[in-house]
Amino acid sequence: MANSHFAFGSVQVAVNYDAINAVFEGAYAEGRDSLFEFEVYDLLKESGAETPPKCVLLERGGRPDDTMLSSMTGDKVVLKIVSPTIVHKTEVHGVRVVENSPDAIRSAWRRMLYEVPENYADSLARHPSAAPDQYQGLEGDALIQAVAKDVRGVLLVQFMEPDSKEFGNELIVGIRKTREFGAVLGAGLGGTDTEIYAERFRKGQAVTLCSTAMTTGEQFFELFKKTLSYKKLAGLTRGQRRIVTDEQLIECFSSFIEMANHYSPQNPDAPFHIEELEINPFAYADYLMVPLDGMCRFSRPGLVPAPRPVNKIDQLLHPRTIGIIGVSASRMNFGRIILHNVLESGFAPENVRIIRPGEDAIDGVTCVPDLASLDHKLDLFVVAVNAQQVPALVDDLVELDAANGVMLIPGGMGETEESKERAAEVVAKINAAHAQGTGPVFLGGNCMGVVSRPGNYDTWFIPEEKLPELTGAPHRAAFISQSGAFMLTRLSQCPELNPSYMISMGNQTDLTLGDMVEHFANSDAVDVIAVYAEGFNDMDGLAFCRSVRQAVLAGKDVIFYKAGRTPEGKSATSGHTASLAGDYPVCEACVRQAGAIVAHSFTQFENLFMLAERLHGKTIRGNRLAAMSGAGFEAVGMADSIQSDDYRMELAPLADATKKALEELFVSNRLDALVTVTNPLDITPGSNDQVHADAIRILAESPNVDAVVAGLDPMSPVMRTLADPNTPLTMDDERSIAALLAELLPTLDTPVIGVVDGGRQYDPLEDRLKDVGLCTFRTSDQAVAAISQYIEGRLNAGRIRALSVKGAGV
Repeated sequence: MANSHFAFGSVQVAVNYDAINAVFEGAYAEGRDSLFEFEVYDLLKESGAETPPKCVLLERGGRPDDTMLSSMTGDKVVLKIVSPTIVHKTEVHGVRVVENSPDAIRSAWRRMLYEVPENYADSLARHPSAAPDQYQGLEGDALIQAVAKDVRGVLLVQFMEPDSKEFGNELIVGIRKTREFGAVLGAGLGGTDTEIYAERFRKGQAVTLCSTAMTTGEQFFELFKKTLSYKKLAGLTRGQRRIVTDEQLIECFSSFIEMANHYSPQNPDAPFHIEELEINPFAYADYLMVPLDGMCRFSRPGLVPAPRPVNKIDQLLHPRTIGIIGVSASRMNFGRIILHNVLESGFAPENVRIIRPGEDAIDGVTCVPDLASLDHKLDLFVVAVNAQQVPALVDDLVELDAANGVMLIPGGMGETEESKERAAEVVAKINAAHAQGTGPVFLGGNCMGVVSRPGNYDTWFIPEEKLPELTGAPHRAAFISQSGAFMLTRLSQCPELNPSYMISMGNQTDLTLGDMVEHFANSDAVDVIAVYAEGFNDMDGLAFCRSVRQAVLAGKDVIFYKAGRTPEGKSATSGHTASLAGDYPVCEACVRQAGAIVAHSFTQFENLFMLAERLHGKTIRGNRLAAMSGAGFEAVGMADSIQSDDYRMELAPLADATKKALEELFVSNRLDALVTVTNPLDITPGSNDQVHADAIRILAESPNVDAVVAGLDPMSPVMRTLADPNTPLTMDDERSIAALLAELLPTLDTPVIGVVDGGRQYDPLEDRLKDVGLCTFRTSDQAVAAISQYIEGRLNAGRIRALSVKGAGV
């Protein structure tokens, strides 16, 4: 594709790839992996975005004449040092504004060629770890000379007076190729304080981040409109006027997205990859977007790994035959526990084989001496031997084509320095087999195994007596976790989650998080996918997000938690985009953009998972909340918890018919003198179980209410909330709130959640309410935060589906 013409609404953009390729080729021929600023302006000129300012390179060693030095209009000009190693020019006085006269320019040019290398060398002497590789070990005059040798010259740039120098009137726009998510676009408050803005401002106010592979210029613009940067540029703050059009911003974003996706690992025909392209800042003069500084790093494409045979995941999760190696005949080791759990789950022993020389059978299961002695190919083979034995075993599995799917239980592969070589050896063998279109898929290593309720097996190596008791029919949900311990702990804390699939991914030697989510995105067996991630393989973050999007478009809920949220370290040689787009902010932005509901704590993850399992089939029309309780503090607490950085709920205005129905309810129960019908609704401690249930029904059936949070007042003198069956206030009574809600909840289309704010005495009540299908919390603020975040996620997923239908022309 030499040239590209594309349109977004009324915005037209044309990219001249032949010309941009020539810019990259020219720099590459000189041994550079970065562009000089004037070359970045050439790239912008050919990208279809705004025209950069006029500029002339005054080369080191040259003799610029007066004609060249008089080529700019205006009273002033800008001079900028040009060097492949000096990225932050301002800090070393590499940017100067001087009088627009040949003598003033010539004088400043000569002075900068000497002073800037000295300043940069002095900075590196004070911060030696920031020195580029070619300057490592140099000091004094040797360092100054090395820096000066790399200076190409000084760029003479037209000075353009911006419309405003006030805070917020500069824009940073940049793309960066990340290891996990590919190209990411960022835009926000620009200037030298970009990193500070990103750190200090409320999330989403300073910077917008998105995967370029999953967005358009118009979609990115809709997110950008939420930032303070847009409000300043569009004149939406006090004392401001608009200085740029929406169409200009969309054109700019669209151009950057188009280039990022073209020069990307996702494009097999890309001659180069853009590692980083940043303009910081764009300023504005008479409705022109003027780039005042630019940088670009690029690379040649690398090798593309062979695709994994992910179609075999289905056989791994629903095997007809299972093999296990590592089962002891004399003691209850990990392999023996796995065998026991497989059989206890209902898997037929005649369909299991144990690799164990010298034994005919263990626990009634047939043993064979080695893989070559198997009488059939296995759907699933579980490896429970030590890590040192794994490389040879992988060789045999691949050579004999002995299984479709393999679970690598052993830890110690790639987790310590001495095991990295062993892990790399295993990965190389697996990839070589995939490149030839052969070999099984491998789950793990260092995985706790899989519980597949539809597959009738459990390969966790946890003794049955230590596992949480999961009772009742499993929910249509899949729990995918890189950490088996995290998954086990969450289920122990919340056995009511009870998903159909529980999959420990381990260190993703072969199968990845993206592969597993893709499988369940296409599965008819689940409605909810919950994921705990610690990290992604190369480019698997993008594959994961695409799988999340696929699941969301299929009508599923995806809950996500990412461990390790510390921003990446800053580097003196990186651009501002690299600094502001740290690993976690990029991950959160991309996953949320894909349609997942992102949790920020273990408790949030549990709560959102529970809500998704119980409320997936409920209709989410909007974000209008009705809150009720017999405790005044609880009702107020609910109202105080409806807004945060991640969600914004509203208290629903009650319809006249709803008010009338509530008033009649309170009159009939002689509570009208005590209750004022409003939202939040304080129904007083004198309201019994039936009043609570009726008020919940009336609110849930109101056309203005999208969700109900109900405080159930466990310590009320008239509520039947006690576990003791011998008391008149027992919850075993058919008139108790638990019994009434068991009948009411299935009839309601509106989500309802409950609050039991009491001590351990009311743990049985919480359990009973959860058993009858009510998502129950112990404090009102936690309840409102959870349902608000869930609803915001569902609404976001709905917007994604609507855009997909619109894009398909349906």
